[in-house]
Amino acid sequence: MQLYGGRVIRAATALDLAALSALEDASFVCDGVDRRAMAGFLRSPAAVVLMDEVDGRLRGHLILRFNARHRIARVYSIAVAQAAKGQGVGRALVAAAEIAARARGRDRVSLEISVDNVASQALFRACGYAVFGQYEDYYEDGGAALRLLKHL
Repeated sequence: MQLYGGRVIRAATALDLAALSALEDASFVCDGVDRRAMAGFLRSPAAVVLMDEVDGRLRGHLILRFNARHRIARVYSIAVAQAAKGQGVGRALVAAAEIAARARGRDRVSLEISVDNVASQALFRACGYAVFGQYEDYYEDGGAALRLLKHL
């Protein structure tokens, strides 16, 4: 458990599945993580699901994946509850993810962000991530994604 500015950032457990799934569903029209996949991430030794909570209420989550063959951790999903936007939840989750990546021996973190998701792009750029490529037709709706990377 880590404290950031009065909030608790912790690894989620199976007991958090309903709240995590509800936040994911509320955050994404397409390409969201469904309940079954979220349960898989919670069980997987190759992933960690971090959550930001205050008084036991979920305000945001971040899924971080690890591949044994690479020194790069990958942000698979990040979601912040509408009521918590603008309160530093995303930044705190990214900082916690970077700590988790270093703890697992990773020296870089990568992710993909929709070219249309200006808010998420701003968050990750402010946290030191740089664009290193783009995927066309990446999302279910045909949208493109920027590829971002940070050296830890």
